[in-house]
Amino acid sequence: MGTAVRVSDKLMRDAKLISAVDNRSVTGQIEHWARIGKCAEENPELPYRLIKEMLIGMEELDQGVSSEYSFA
Repeated sequence: MGTAVRVSDKLMRDAKLISAVDNRSVTGQIEHWARIGKCAEENPELPYRLIKEMLIGMEELDQGVSSEYSFA
């Protein structure tokens, strides 16, 4: 069940623009930014790129798209 949340006009404009580029809904874009921001606050030592790669890896596991890592 969703909850209505007020956001600034600027955030809405930015989300509309980026959501079109990333092929997400506006709501999905704001949720994505919130997820990244939450992870960044919980792990301030991690760079954005690593946080994003970790979220991708978690999604791959959830969807059953994974393979064993082989150390060279």
